[in-house]
Amino acid sequence: MRRGARNVARASKATARASKATARATGTGARRAYTLARKASHAEGAGESGLARLYELHALNAAGDSAVAVALAGTLFFQVPSGEARGQVALFLVLTMLPFAIMAPLIGPFLDRFRRGRRWAIGSTMAVRGFLCWVLADAVVSDSIGLFPAALGVLVASKAYHVTRSSAVPRLIPPGMMLVKVNGRMGLAGLAGAGISAPVALLAASFGSDWTLRYAFLLFVGGTILAILLPAKVDSSEGEEQVHYGEMGGGSRRSMGFGFTPTVVTGLRCNAGLRALSGFLTMYMAFVLRELPFSGWEDNKGVLLALVVGGAGTGGALGTVFGSWVRRFRPDLAVIVVLVADAAMAVLAAAFYGIWFAVALAVTVGFCQQLGKLSLDALIQNEIPEDVRTSVFARSETLLQLSWVVGGSLGIAMPLVPQLGLGVIAALLLALLVVVLRGRASLRRRQSRLERRPSQL
Repeated sequence: MRRGARNVARASKATARASKATARATGTGARRAYTLARKASHAEGAGESGLARLYELHALNAAGDSAVAVALAGTLFFQVPSGEARGQVALFLVLTMLPFAIMAPLIGPFLDRFRRGRRWAIGSTMAVRGFLCWVLADAVVSDSIGLFPAALGVLVASKAYHVTRSSAVPRLIPPGMMLVKVNGRMGLAGLAGAGISAPVALLAASFGSDWTLRYAFLLFVGGTILAILLPAKVDSSEGEEQVHYGEMGGGSRRSMGFGFTPTVVTGLRCNAGLRALSGFLTMYMAFVLRELPFSGWEDNKGVLLALVVGGAGTGGALGTVFGSWVRRFRPDLAVIVVLVADAAMAVLAAAFYGIWFAVALAVTVGFCQQLGKLSLDALIQNEIPEDVRTSVFARSETLLQLSWVVGGSLGIAMPLVPQLGLGVIAALLLALLVVVLRGRASLRRRQSRLERRPSQL
């Protein structure tokens, strides 16, 4: 008995030592990972300019959004009848995004009138999502009718965050750093935040979706605090000039003076198509995979949806990494190439619809959207004068977010016949490609005529 007790005691001590060693190793690894991440985010003057704090804010934003997606995956789409769900999503998408579309042109000039306006605007998009996550946590438990309004409110606030954040980015760029590099690192920060947060959200979901939403609430509260603590120059518009949306179409002497050359206008139009396709697939495939899962996946609809969503995330990560080379192969051509690639992949997915083509389409769309956006950033950096660059960057982000909504609305309205839906969106992308190419040629002719008549206004 004594010998057995001694053996148990020795085993317990050994286990305790092993646990302590594991804890030390884990702690050391976490500290090293944090140190490396902080060093990377503060590199090239980003720490001094305040850009590093914006990286951290964006990582929290992505972490919160991923937690909300995990929480709602099993409630919003899989527990409500399909017809009812599509109708409610369509209704609330129109009711919430229509005011946003009307007010978007007025937001920038309005915020410029107030001290700390933009920091509070970014913070409010975080605070609203935090509040709605707390509301959603109760709605999920009680099956409240507030589920859809709160969920769509989170979506709107997420879109508004991207618009308000876009106006802060150019004001925090350190001297000598390119906009395309900044947004590439911003994308990586978002991927890191989502990647770290998703397993935590899944763990919380094992206790109930409401706990995942409360975890998202904490993330958005932290994001609200970080937004308010951004440097004061985020609110400064000194020396900047505002650009109106009507001047972003090119073709006039004033718009050319603002740098809206045919290449920039082409980049905007191509990115609008890329973002519309992303919105379409997000809404359309969510319902298609729920109602018409692939053979053998009938009992794993959540896993199937996660596979497609994961493909889009993987494509976005690859696009971010590949974006570091965008200047080597001309961003003005890259925006057209990625639109062609999206259209071609949509045609293939419609013709040979199946699980692997669906995943391949998701990867392609994620890759092309990210690479197209980085290419547009490079064009804005190269072509747009510095005094209007912040305004153009914010306006372009607003247009892209609204393009996503248009695509998402089309995805909700489209019949749940995969070959038909994907065929229609492929045809629309091909039509847009023709419009983009013809429009670029027309703008170049117009630019040439204006350059030959410099004295005429």
